[in-house]
Amino acid sequence: MNENSQTRALLRLMAWLSPAFPIGGFAWSGGLERAVADGLVKSGEDLGAWLHVVMHHGALWTDAVLFVEAWRGADDRARLQELSELGLALAGSAERFTETLSLGKAFTAAAAAWPDEVLHRVPKDIPYPVAVGAVAAAHGVPVEQALAAYLHAAVSQAVSAGIRLGCCGQTEGVGILAKLEEPIEALTSRAAALTLDDLGTATVQAEIASLRHETQHSRLFRS
Repeated sequence: MNENSQTRALLRLMAWLSPAFPIGGFAWSGGLERAVADGLVKSGEDLGAWLHVVMHHGALWTDAVLFVEAWRGADDRARLQELSELGLALAGSAERFTETLSLGKAFTAAAAAWPDEVLHRVPKDIPYPVAVGAVAAAHGVPVEQALAAYLHAAVSQAVSAGIRLGCCGQTEGVGILAKLEEPIEALTSRAAALTLDDLGTATVQAEIASLRHETQHSRLFRS
């Protein structure tokens, strides 16, 4: 890829994973709201630890594996269909299912501003990491950089949710993001070796929080 193409790929990646990209990510907390309500996350330190665990053993780990596989299979319609079905089946709650499907469909719709054949290969019902991984590959974004940006955007959204939920302030939130840089880098350095055999989670409390949020009466977020 020449220098101009690299710059263009970077600009697109920044646009797709910006909070301003119209997918409605601000409306979701991935169960964090319930975790705060139940006292599982009380402070910025708790939030940072929660995100670290979710990224290495929970929903964000699953997203990372699906993202990499979608990046590899961006030219294969049948593969993208299989990955989408798997990603939706792995959603641990009704809200998690709705979240990843809603974000995935909104992402592919908004990504049409950059026309590409990949948008005709992806299925209508597509989970968010599969959508972003496939589109990033189609536009020549290297997998490690694309996954790093995806994970950073995810934890940034979670930190923003944590600030709105009152478990940390803005300065502390920035500190959490700074501390998560090394874990994100460590995970993305493994991207080339990740396969579906690496799928598996061990975040029971996070999954229960997502389930319990479905019956939470007073809430700011949809998940």
